[in-house]
Amino acid sequence: MSLLNQVMRLPYVHGLWMRFPVGDVSTKVHWGLYPYPYYAYGVYWSAFLAKRLAIPRITAIEFGVAGGRGLLALEKATMEIERALDVGIDVVGFDSGEGMPEPTDYRDLPHIWGRGFYQMDHAKLRARLSKARLVIGDVRETIAKEVRSGQLAPIGFVAFDLDYYSSTKAAFDVFEDDGPSHLPRVHCYFDDVAANDLGCMNKYVGELRAIHEFNAAHPTRKISIFEQLRLSRPKWEHWQKKMYVMHDFAHPQYTTQVIPLEPKHTQRPL
Repeated sequence: MSLLNQVMRLPYVHGLWMRFPVGDVSTKVHWGLYPYPYYAYGVYWSAFLAKRLAIPRITAIEFGVAGGRGLLALEKATMEIERALDVGIDVVGFDSGEGMPEPTDYRDLPHIWGRGFYQMDHAKLRARLSKARLVIGDVRETIAKEVRSGQLAPIGFVAFDLDYYSSTKAAFDVFEDDGPSHLPRVHCYFDDVAANDLGCMNKYVGELRAIHEFNAAHPTRKISIFEQLRLSRPKWEHWQKKMYVMHDFAHPQYTTQVIPLEPKHTQRPL
């Protein structure tokens, strides 16, 4: 075990490092030294993939901005990551701006959420944003306007925090365009594949149902949980079970070799 691994097992060390987050970006991503470590993880590895594919710029999206803490955290992480990897990262947040709409039926889990939840203070949030763009409106319309415009860099990371089945399913329209609109593998974070004890989350409702229906409807595009993510992380973190990847198997660069051709990747020690 490395010295750093031993030190990180000591009480309070992680919290102290969070308060004074010195070190290179890859190390901070590895140890989760970000307010939203899952955002930093997804953006870092999507940018790393883009670099290996010689794609100079990507887009990171948050669906469901609400008060804006997540979007601000995403913005801050991307500024560090793009400097470290020399890959440009645009940040876009999508939200109705009016809180959650009325649930459509049981699939939207109205026993957990309802109309008006998670409202936004537009002026306050916009004043705090440095580079992220805030897109307000019904996601069914804003995706068509923003993503289909052809102005966005290829999508590399998406955070889904829309809570409802119906809203999440509508947001999956972001994956409907041809390969150049997104990376061959898009890192995704799903905030609501779990719920509290009274929520009783299951695969027949909410985000999990939306994922199932997307996969059933797309022979060559699948949204799959990031299997065995724990093996590449220094410790167990609750968000590891919420990280997924949208695989576009028909993407022209899906089979492009991206693992660095270094001995540690290409040779087995005796």
